[in-house]
Amino acid sequence: MTCLLIGDISQSTLDPAGVGAERIAELFHWMVGGGVLIWLIVVGVAVYSLIVPGGHRPRLTKTLVIGGGAVFPTLVLTCLLCYALAMLPELHQPAPKASLTIDVSGVRWWWRIGYRTGENGRVETANEIRLPVDQPVEFKLRSEDVIHSFWIPALGGKVDMIPGRETRLKLHPNRVGRFRGACAEYCGTAHAQMAFDVIVMPQADFDQWLRDQQQDAREPVGAAAVRGRQLFRRKGCGACHTIRGTEASGRVGPDLTHFAGRVSLGAGINRNDTDNLRRWIRQPHAVKPGVQMPAFQALSTSEVDSIVAYLEQLN
Repeated sequence: MTCLLIGDISQSTLDPAGVGAERIAELFHWMVGGGVLIWLIVVGVAVYSLIVPGGHRPRLTKTLVIGGGAVFPTLVLTCLLCYALAMLPELHQPAPKASLTIDVSGVRWWWRIGYRTGENGRVETANEIRLPVDQPVEFKLRSEDVIHSFWIPALGGKVDMIPGRETRLKLHPNRVGRFRGACAEYCGTAHAQMAFDVIVMPQADFDQWLRDQQQDAREPVGAAAVRGRQLFRRKGCGACHTIRGTEASGRVGPDLTHFAGRVSLGAGINRNDTDNLRRWIRQPHAVKPGVQMPAFQALSTSEVDSIVAYLEQLN
């Protein structure tokens, strides 16, 4: 079993990097403050009843119990409820029509990410979302199997992804950085290992990245990588994966056209490096129990190394 890649990645609603997350964190702080006030009043009345010597005056006792134990908590909770309800229109408001639109599909147990480019253009990636800073983004969310829930704690709230339905979420990142998203609805064996990376970039860097993503895969360089491409085709990898510019056009697994440019492997559970990739090809179920990718244990070490060399040039 592998560890989740948290490290320098922010996954806290109390470390907001988006407009929606800031409002949610603000509400949390007000709720904590209200809860502390209620606790102080109720505990204060209880302590008063214990330490005051002699009998209590009925009128004062009634005032403290009703005022401190019922009226004050009701007023505080009502104010907090009204404050929270006033946020809903802002948090649920759709992004402007010209905003970047990203299609996200939850799949057991990874994420299919699609960027809309122009009227009919589309670029697909997996398990990694890149966003421009200080720009609202519209997410269109779907599930290909069971109920999932899309959540990037540092950027905003979460929304369920329901089979047969499309749900929407607007996020507005306002800080550059790398953040972690996750599935927030139990969806089966590898639910806890269904994460994704979110990288918020300056607008110019994002535009360049998106242009690069629209290009087909580069031709492999070197004998090992060329052999790796041949093995990728012969061993049936293209039946599940797409690599644009090649014969591989599978839709079962993630698009690998620019695989080497991704930060993590296996939906956010391992760094995307040579050793982890080699192990993923040979023993995916040891890395991520429940994953639907078959193990290729029959491949020789040199064959695995050749496929790895090819995949590492897909950037």
